[in-house]
Amino acid sequence: MLLITAIGMLVFTASTSDIRTSTRITGEKKAFSAAETGLYKMIQNFDPDNLSGSATSGSASDATTWPQVDSATDPDSRYRINTPAAPTSGASYLPLAGYAIGGGQQWGQSRYDVDITGTNTRYSSRVEIGVGFGYGPVEISTTYK
Repeated sequence: MLLITAIGMLVFTASTSDIRTSTRITGEKKAFSAAETGLYKMIQNFDPDNLSGSATSGSASDATTWPQVDSATDPDSRYRINTPAAPTSGASYLPLAGYAIGGGQQWGQSRYDVDITGTNTRYSSRVEIGVGFGYGPVEISTTYK
C-alpha cells in the first residue's frame, strides 16, 4: 500500500511539474510573438526623420497600456517599441553592394538599434529583444554638392 501511494505521489509531482513547464513555455512563446509583431509594426511605421514616431505610446512599467497584438483572438499579448537610435558602436552607415554610381556617388544604408518588448499578461511572461536594422538606400558620399 505504501508503495502504491509513493508511486501516486511521484506521478502527481511529475505531472504538476510538466504542466508548470508547459505553461511557462506557452507564455514565453506568446510574449515572443508579441515582440515579433512589434518589430513588424516598427518596420511598417519607421520614419528616419521622426524616430520617436516609430515608438509606441504607453507607460513603460504598465503593460496594460501597450498596444494589443490582436484584440479579438489574443487580448493578453501586447508589445512596446522603444525609440530607435543610432548605434553606440560601429559604423553609422553601411555601403550597399551594387549601388555605387560613377562620379564618386556612393549609396548605402543608415544603421539603427531598437529594443522591443513583448508580454503576455495571462501567463505573466515578458521577452525583450534588441534589433539592429538598416534603412536605405541613402547617399553616403563624402563629396560636397
